[in-house]
Amino acid sequence: MALVPVAGAVLLLLSGSGNRQSGPSAVLSLPPLQWLGKLSYSLYLWHWPVIVYAAMLVPDLSLADRLGGLALTLVLSVFTYNFIENPIRRNGWLMANAARALVPAVLLTGTGVAGAYANARLAVHDIDPEQRIIAESAALPSTARAGGCIVDFEIVTPKPCVFGSKNAQGSIALFGDSHADHWSTPLIGAAQKHNYRVLTWLKSSCRASRLTIWVTKLKRDYTECDQWRAQSIKEIIAARPNLVVISEIALASSRKLSPDAKISDSQDAEWRAGLRATIEAFSRAGLKVAFIRDVPFNDKPVDTCVARALWRGQTPSLCDQTRAYAANDAAAAVERDIVRSIPNAFYVDMTDQFCDAETCRVFIGGKLAYRDRHHMATPFARTLERPIERALFSNMVTAAVKYAGGGPRYGWSSSSGASSSSISAATLADGS
Repeated sequence: MALVPVAGAVLLLLSGSGNRQSGPSAVLSLPPLQWLGKLSYSLYLWHWPVIVYAAMLVPDLSLADRLGGLALTLVLSVFTYNFIENPIRRNGWLMANAARALVPAVLLTGTGVAGAYANARLAVHDIDPEQRIIAESAALPSTARAGGCIVDFEIVTPKPCVFGSKNAQGSIALFGDSHADHWSTPLIGAAQKHNYRVLTWLKSSCRASRLTIWVTKLKRDYTECDQWRAQSIKEIIAARPNLVVISEIALASSRKLSPDAKISDSQDAEWRAGLRATIEAFSRAGLKVAFIRDVPFNDKPVDTCVARALWRGQTPSLCDQTRAYAANDAAAAVERDIVRSIPNAFYVDMTDQFCDAETCRVFIGGKLAYRDRHHMATPFARTLERPIERALFSNMVTAAVKYAGGGPRYGWSSSSGASSSSISAATLADGS
């Protein structure tokens, strides 16, 4: 990033060596720009307290607010230039003696050093426990992500990972996008308590539902997702896990059931059909499927909102959302009905871990629940291990599942042992 201003400065210097009647020199010689150039140092000094601190203190500044801050910066700069900067620069008593002229420079330098020292001390000593929680929550990846198990946009070949012992009594497959990934931490913890290993098929922004989506980042249809999904479903069926766990971001088309939705009936029908198609593919293969409802959404990045609230001495509850907005219960009801209508499939709803009847919280049990608008923070996700354990293992079949076939070979995660080409049969225990 530093190359951009440096390159700009070089280009300006080069432009000054040519014809001054045209090009950048002609533009920069215009009176308004000459005037701004004279104010540049004062503008530099004032932009930080006005523009930067305003953004820190007031979340979601409007365009009018930002323009107002810019105007205030300009007014303060004009005042400073005319009544402080110029009087000092033109002071005859100071300019008559080099030693005297050095005094304000030393004082200003000392002020800067003192400020830097104070800021350094604040950075080291003034981080309270809640702020430390925020920093750790934002930085700590999920178990699967830490293992490099989420394939990126351009990848079409699945990259399954395995977490757990090669001698585990059974296996659970986790399938979906980053909203499946953030369940990997509590799921892996719960599974290992029961001597199950977890196999993951995860891809960025790629829903498990059989649905072609348009991705803003790519500015086109996400065809790589369609290819990856189809191959992943084949591999999961071949692996014969005791349970397939699916989760994914709540699709925009599901917002049809909320007041502010702007989607067509055909898009909504496509979403419903895609969800059903994926779950039925596993059900027809004789696999049991758990669909975990997506977590509540937030209208702003939670980590930033909570950090600002704490910095201002306010409570994190200022960042909470109404359940009506965050949870979208009406859309989830349609999703739940689809899942429950399919044999061998059940619906897991963890919304009550975030929300009561009216409000969805962002700071729960002393932990930040999210690392952004809609991904769980890993330290909080760990606290859901027991609820996930109860929800999944109480619904798993208790009869023995026999499978002696050789599925695809899977690489083991760093702590799980050697690779294996088959999944053992097991009697599933009720963990409730």
